[in-house]
Amino acid sequence: MTRLDERSTAGKPLPVREHARLLVIGAGPAGLSAALEAARRGVAVVLVDEHPVDHALMGLDVPFHFGQRMGGAVRNKSRMIETIAAADERIAEAFEAGVDVRLGISVWGLFSPRPGLRWLRRHVAGLSDGENSWFLSFDTAIVATGRRDVGLAFPGWELPGVMGVTAASTLLQRYEAFDGRALTILGSGVEATGFAKAALAAGREIVALIEVGETPRDPAGCAELAERGVPVLTQTMIARAIGGHDGVESVLVRRLDSDAADAREELACDTVVLATGAAPVIELLDVAGAEIGFVPHRGGYVPLLDADGRTSVAGLFAAGDCAGIWSDKTVDPAIAAAEGVRSASAACDELAGGTTTMWQPAPAAEPSPADEDVEDVRSAWVAAAMTVADAGTHLCQCEEVNLADLLGVRPPRYLSGKDGERNSHDLAALAADGQVSQDQIKRLTRAGMGPCQGRRCREQVGAVLAKATGTPLARMPLPSHRAPVRPLPLSAFAEDHEPDLLARNWEGWFGIASQWEPFWTLSSDAASTEDRP
Repeated sequence: MTRLDERSTAGKPLPVREHARLLVIGAGPAGLSAALEAARRGVAVVLVDEHPVDHALMGLDVPFHFGQRMGGAVRNKSRMIETIAAADERIAEAFEAGVDVRLGISVWGLFSPRPGLRWLRRHVAGLSDGENSWFLSFDTAIVATGRRDVGLAFPGWELPGVMGVTAASTLLQRYEAFDGRALTILGSGVEATGFAKAALAAGREIVALIEVGETPRDPAGCAELAERGVPVLTQTMIARAIGGHDGVESVLVRRLDSDAADAREELACDTVVLATGAAPVIELLDVAGAEIGFVPHRGGYVPLLDADGRTSVAGLFAAGDCAGIWSDKTVDPAIAAAEGVRSASAACDELAGGTTTMWQPAPAAEPSPADEDVEDVRSAWVAAAMTVADAGTHLCQCEEVNLADLLGVRPPRYLSGKDGERNSHDLAALAADGQVSQDQIKRLTRAGMGPCQGRRCREQVGAVLAKATGTPLARMPLPSHRAPVRPLPLSAFAEDHEPDLLARNWEGWFGIASQWEPFWTLSSDAASTEDRP
């Protein structure tokens, strides 16, 4: 008989507040379609979506790169819930269908029984409303967490007004709280052209679309915008964003095919929208232990799925942009919606039969000719960014790690000591020892360890490391994700009173008895003993 360490978590109860038959994470096209299909089939569904996001998190650029361009209305959570519900009639349809719809609730962790988590009895999700945190167990879950933007560093990109296109679209169309007026868009793909059209319809000015390639990535969309008077500048990069405390005032653009002084032009604008690429939001899937692979024509790292959207974790499905991004899917939400319906149908069949289908990953569908290899696209943008970067350009804004810091594997500047004493190796030395890992670089330089949790820098740091070491992007190891996948205040966990079986072992885990026992509860003898040297 195996005897468990009494100080370990094995065998200890986890305080679970509620249970869901089917949990759907994300109320976009895929998530809503999945919830509605499951409800139609008589399955009880809990549908959670992190929007509206608290304005303080928006200030940290979580979950998107908001760039301080959200209006004051985002501070009124009740109003934002009403606005978001009104922006998609299917949310009301889900309410009427009996779906337990919860807006403004984030899922910060997704856990399943596996090696290292033997003490778990079933699937569990960690939920939070920003003030409190609790656990919800579930039989089956469909993850439909969508996409986020790939950041791109250039001088001045830390100024208020530089933001991602997904954030801009969310504020404009879902929150109705977008403060940008005159917009320069970096990128010329379907994300860029689609947002440009929506912004024009909302009365915004599009100053220019800027593309580093020789031709636009969405020729038809750019041609339509050009007919409406929007300049499309190819072989061009933003050399610097110019502005002050209030944010961007203009951008200096540079022709990449010329070194002449007159190859630079200044464009007046108050917002720069980064539409240079998107990444599937796979954090929860990675934390849950699902197998992840690099698929070049689906946006990079995505969960490996079977034909019905099953992941390698029994009872866990993925649908929508988190399962893969390509041009047609970006343009047509019906593709993501169909994935949600397909996953819901398979999940409901399993719930009804009480059996789990054997998982076998299916090969990804062949991309259309319009779809590009994410490595080619990302490498082109990063190369252009490295061309214009200077010593003050931080790839990681949170930890102020610039290109030289990253390539030199320099530790944070706030550590004491001289550079030579703190830095015994560079990137070449690390590469000589074996495969360079982004997790390794993160621990040495802190790039990606800030409050935004690498959302602005993760992909571009990976692309820089790949370029510097001559490693194909597909062979760069996936940087690990850990719960909580959203920044949360410690107070959100404070009300969860742990069972005595757990609380009695805090001393054993942390080794500081008095840290967990208020001094006024100690006897005078014990207190005097604690004070002795």
